[in-house]
Amino acid sequence: MPNDTYARHAPLAMDAATFSALGHRLVDDLAALLAGVPHGPVTRDRSPADVRRALDLSGPLPEDGTDPSALLHDTAQGLFGQSLFNAHPRFFGYITAPPSPIGVLGDFLASALNANVGSWVLGPAATELEAQTVRWIAQLIGYPSGDGLLVSGGNMANFVCLIAARAAAATWDIRAEGIAGAQPLVAYASKETHTWIQKSADICGFGTNAIRWIDTTADLRMDVAALRRAIDEDIAAGRRPFIVVGTAGSVSTGVVDPLREIAAICRERQIWFHVDGAYGAFAAALPDASADLRALADADSVAVDPHKWLYAPLEAGCALVRDPEALRRAFSYHPPYYHFDEQALNFVDRGPQNSRGFRALKVWLALRHAGAAGYRQMIADDIALAQTMARHIERHPELELLTQALSITTFRYVPADLRGVGDASSGDYLNRLNTAILDALQRGGELFVSNAVIAGRYALRACIVNFHTTVADVEAVAGIVAAKGRQIDGQLRTPPAA
Repeated sequence: MPNDTYARHAPLAMDAATFSALGHRLVDDLAALLAGVPHGPVTRDRSPADVRRALDLSGPLPEDGTDPSALLHDTAQGLFGQSLFNAHPRFFGYITAPPSPIGVLGDFLASALNANVGSWVLGPAATELEAQTVRWIAQLIGYPSGDGLLVSGGNMANFVCLIAARAAAATWDIRAEGIAGAQPLVAYASKETHTWIQKSADICGFGTNAIRWIDTTADLRMDVAALRRAIDEDIAAGRRPFIVVGTAGSVSTGVVDPLREIAAICRERQIWFHVDGAYGAFAAALPDASADLRALADADSVAVDPHKWLYAPLEAGCALVRDPEALRRAFSYHPPYYHFDEQALNFVDRGPQNSRGFRALKVWLALRHAGAAGYRQMIADDIALAQTMARHIERHPELELLTQALSITTFRYVPADLRGVGDASSGDYLNRLNTAILDALQRGGELFVSNAVIAGRYALRACIVNFHTTVADVEAVAGIVAAKGRQIDGQLRTPPAA
């Protein structure tokens, strides 16, 4: 047993000098590794087995510890040697941004403090700083209420808002009684809506059959007339419409739903209007933002992702609500072992988590570092670069531009002899060809794009939320894709040797 002369030795403890030396070396290592990212491949063609071997991930838990200096150095080198780099200027896949350098340092500082931002008493400074961060995000996009909280990402931000809508719509005590035996609740979303809504309907117990999938018009935006008809049919059948989801920047193409018209219908029918703006809502900050983007200000709730167009390191999502009490009604409980001051802000009352990390610091630091004007510039630059890419693709004789909206461009490779050929067999071949091109591009490391399906056509999809990307990077895309397309088209059309 310990006594007055007992000196405890904890294997994880470090004195200040050791921590300082390790930290300085790691920062130096990371600075050098990050500086080299633009000059290397976006990713490397590695199998899962390759990665496990390179990082020595198949062995048992070691019985004895390891020297931390070598451990940190070797781990940094190994991770950078086996990863995909969303900080690479030619990373155009998905909607994943490079981490702002000040955000990286912010995560370091937040980890050192290790605040639990579930209650004010456990994280007073962190709580107040998160509250300001949420207000600033709302201000940046023109949303009239700064009430909300930070969460892990878009899925969770949308989920939190859906739960708030459920609590607001129910005419019974839905938190105590659940949805069994009650008036069926119905949600409305276009067919371009992200899959978060299926997950949410599943988790909440509605089931995915409670979602009314509204058709889109030719421009891939929600058909407002079809929405109105669906609501009328459900009301006539005794169901209760409780939320309509509009999208501000779809994942596939970046299109923005007719948010003004959707808002008007929701006001008329007293239905909660939610905007999934995880990607595109930040474009509402621009002086030339469309009227539909600006109409997200009419929503009852908005989901946004700072780890997308605010370039925050993962994870950082944000749920915003118009009614300050909406989240408390949906999430607040006060069991006996909580004795928090009701006048203080306790984020445990606004969302599903009790223990919450200090996500806000990296976002807050970046907002202060760049300012609103800096963010407007970077977002506008990303959109302009995507438009430049689209123009180069449209002019290329072997590429077909399919869509361009916000900072997302979709296109496909079409061999010269198949231009304008509309039969089913050529369509099937082009889909197969572009699938193979995508696989080759993602493995090759020269640039990284993802995919979309546009009116049955398999498309290559480039999204720019990357402050490292330059005009030279986007101008290179057409030539790289066309060269890869010619190569793979030749391979697919070459008959196998006898």
